[in-house]
Amino acid sequence: MIPATDFDLRPCNTLALPGRAARYLKISAADELAAPDLARDRRFILGGGSNLVLTGDFDGLVLHMAIFGKHLLKEDAEAFYIEAGAGENWHEFVQWTLRQGWPGLENLSLIPGTVGAAPIQNIGAYGLEVGECFQALTAWDFEKQAFFQIDRSACRFAYRDSLFKQEGWHLSGRMAITSVVFRLPKKWMPNLRYADVSQELAAQHIATPTPQNIADAIVAVRQRKLPDPARIPNAGSFFHNPVVTKVQAEALKAAHPTLPSYPQPDGRVKLAAGWLIEQAGWRGKNLGPVGMYEKQALVLVNRGGATGADVRRTMAAVQADVAARFAVALTPEPIFL
Repeated sequence: MIPATDFDLRPCNTLALPGRAARYLKISAADELAAPDLARDRRFILGGGSNLVLTGDFDGLVLHMAIFGKHLLKEDAEAFYIEAGAGENWHEFVQWTLRQGWPGLENLSLIPGTVGAAPIQNIGAYGLEVGECFQALTAWDFEKQAFFQIDRSACRFAYRDSLFKQEGWHLSGRMAITSVVFRLPKKWMPNLRYADVSQELAAQHIATPTPQNIADAIVAVRQRKLPDPARIPNAGSFFHNPVVTKVQAEALKAAHPTLPSYPQPDGRVKLAAGWLIEQAGWRGKNLGPVGMYEKQALVLVNRGGATGADVRRTMAAVQADVAARFAVALTPEPIFL
């Protein structure tokens, strides 16, 4: 395997930001990671590029995970256990599980990215996080030069967070996830906690939805709200929904009764970042070539020709305006490279 040099990364990130990698190699099989020379460089592990802000050129080695394959690993009386390669497209994988009669991931339909990236970010949407369906993963440790497995209990899943982010393993390039196993319970129950989903099903006159009905409804809702990266470059939801104390949430609700809020198991309250950004005047507003999408203020978009510096400038302006109006700090979701 000979890495490409001076590789253009613009097609590899959904924000279409410019940047070049000193070295680039596509990984199509797990054992390719064991090549000794891959352990010598500074590394970055790239998936679908949908959660990435390129801030310029990268002077190390980009390993683009393209390990495919998916199958039923096993089943027991309670669940199906499905294994998928890290390079599998996430949405296509979800749709495939539904076609096989293995529901459980339908609320995560149309989330961009790859299977391997899903547990790092603990992706979530419409009342479900991937950590709830996660069983285990296999990864390569470049320092120890060995594969290792890790189960759900060790992953320290939290809101858009995991062990891999907390320990800095992913950003440092220490490890590369090669496959993930999901546990999908046989006793399926529809997850209709979010009003958008229930309203879409009602509009379609579906009273008793199937898993595919729910997936289709979520796809329809997301397509109405979110831009297609192929048409308008973006990285999906750009900021975390902030989680604040109950006291702060009550004060904000008293001042802003329409603020969407969601009580959390630990007593804190999650607020809707998109609402905060919109109320701060950023829905559809641009700062140079970067702005917040007119149909969903939570989505930062590249209007054309933007750089990583442009993204940072707009991000900081949005954060400052939200903090000034609501005294709430917004944290970006994407990784900055």
